Amino acid sequence: MASSLKNLSDYSTENLVDVSKRRFAIVVSEWNEEVTESLYSGAYDTLIAHGAKAENILRVAVPGSFELSLGAQKMAQKEGIDAVICIGCVIQGETKHFDFICDAVAHGITNVSLKYDKPVIFGVLTPNTQKQALDRAGGKHGNKGDEAAITAIKMLSL
Repeated sequence: MASSLKNLSDYSTENLVDVSKRRFAIVVSEWNEEVTESLYSGAYDTLIAHGAKAENILRVAVPGSFELSLGAQKMAQKEGIDAVICIGCVIQGETKHFDFICDAVAHGITNVSLKYDKPVIFGVLTPNTQKQALDRAGGKHGNKGDEAAITAIKMLSL
């Protein structure tokens, strides 16, 4: 869990599998682009840093975080995709919209992972404010995209 003393980008690199021949899909929400583009960059750069080939990383855009589940399903059903990383950001507002969207996205992504027996990673920020989102998208708490990518790599070892 992140705190003011913990950077989300700090992770163990023990027992990582060779990903040079693995194919990844990164499904990115277009909503809150300032945050999601930074998260995407973190995920992409981390995959590359750990041996993934650029030509084996497919980027897919969806309109918002709610649509991540269907985007993930379309990618997970492809035989050549080994893992899917979902990138999004839902910021708390004044209505219950936040609760419904976050719940639906979390359940949807989990269901896709179980249905296709592949890692489908929840790289979705659910902060209270835009500042908190930016702090977790390359700011003082690191980049949740990094964490999502390393989680995908680690899950491939199962």
